[in-house]
Amino acid sequence: MASTPQPTPSLLRGAPLARPARRANWAWLGVAPFLIFALFFLFLPSLSLFIGSFQDNQGQFTLANIQGLFTPSILSAYSITIRISLFTAVIGGLFGFFLAYSATLVGLPRWVTDGMATFSGVASNFAGVPLAFAFIATLGRLGLVTVLLKNVFGFNLYDHGFNLYSFWGLSVTYLYFQFPLMVLIITPALEGLRREWREAAENLGATGWQYWRYVGLPVLMPSLLGAMILLFGNAFGAYATALSLTGGLINLVTILIGSQIKGDVLHNPGLGYALALGMVVVMAVSMAIYYVLRRRSERWLRL
Repeated sequence: MASTPQPTPSLLRGAPLARPARRANWAWLGVAPFLIFALFFLFLPSLSLFIGSFQDNQGQFTLANIQGLFTPSILSAYSITIRISLFTAVIGGLFGFFLAYSATLVGLPRWVTDGMATFSGVASNFAGVPLAFAFIATLGRLGLVTVLLKNVFGFNLYDHGFNLYSFWGLSVTYLYFQFPLMVLIITPALEGLRREWREAAENLGATGWQYWRYVGLPVLMPSLLGAMILLFGNAFGAYATALSLTGGLINLVTILIGSQIKGDVLHNPGLGYALALGMVVVMAVSMAIYYVLRRRSERWLRL
């Protein structure tokens, strides 16, 4: 029986190769809501702030708004806002770290750790007018704790320099939502400390203090500093709590922005845009530092 002739290489060389049909990839639709959200609530507002910072009330180009950022009152507002943010970030970060350490590594009862996690999730989002009212009812001049200390122990907080409507009073109020946020952020990093590292250090004769000094803290330091940077940004952008508590008595950048944009007396939207642009720059620097520290922490925990 005659065999079927096979095509020669010369014939195959000239024949076009059949390409498989490409199927549409719809996986990117899963991130479409995030991209749309980022476009309308991040990029476009940032672009609007940038453009508005260089425009006057008539829409003409000007550098007066940027120059206005260097006036003494505005520099003072940035200074006070940064100092409050730094103070609450450091104190809230340390306090939250020790709370998370006790709940994660000390071995507290399960109901205590679960209760702490629940409280941290609620308290970290408790801000604004309700938080201001809660502190006025607790530590105000006629607050529960103030009256209790005065009537029972004869100790008047306000006669000894404390004032809820001052720098320190606002800082104490901020700490209420700062340290629970720190607990939520630093707990995964504490859980990432491997038991083998502790056992290896103890086998080599290291004490508990030496383990934390040479192993634990160096590994956790990027996460610890990164979490404090997030706390700094959280306090730096706070507005409703400070305005509700102090009524604008403290010269914060966020309150000053509100006065410039919607105020009746101080009404200069261009300067308000420039103030917000300055906050964006500060936050961008903070997030860049946090990103670098987070990458270092992830490299340690992958080892």
